[in-house]
Amino acid sequence: MILEAETHIRADPEDVFEFFAEMEQNYEAWHPDHITFRWVEGVPVEEGTLAYFEEEIGGEVMKKTVEYVTVESNRRVELKPTSRLMGFFLPFIKFTIEPVGEGCVFTQQIKIRTGPIGKRLNQDEFDAVHQHMKEEGENLRRLLEKEQESDAVKGG
Repeated sequence: MILEAETHIRADPEDVFEFFAEMEQNYEAWHPDHITFRWVEGVPVEEGTLAYFEEEIGGEVMKKTVEYVTVESNRRVELKPTSRLMGFFLPFIKFTIEPVGEGCVFTQQIKIRTGPIGKRLNQDEFDAVHQHMKEEGENLRRLLEKEQESDAVKGG
């Protein structure tokens, strides 16, 4: 099963990518349920880099250390949990940025491995994760478009 959320943002793909490069500063502003984020090893948003984050989803605190496995500057970032057990159930988290008109489409995908019984038993949790993803997309849109408006006022 793949959970997906798509958001249209009136910002350049470079601005979206830069938001992720500065995640230590942006994480808590991105969503009110975000607790902490830190780079563990490597250079921000490069293949092989490790990051740790905590967030609350559906009343449960989730803690993950992830590795950046694919990075295409201004286009795509793919992460995988470093825990083999977590990685079995959650093989990847992917963010893509596609230029469209005067902005871009930001898409989040999370692959979850579960059978039909697991899906049924955990549907509330999956719904909470999907809702969280949608909120992240909307918050990212709001933050980046507000920043663009602020830059336009300063420049004009």
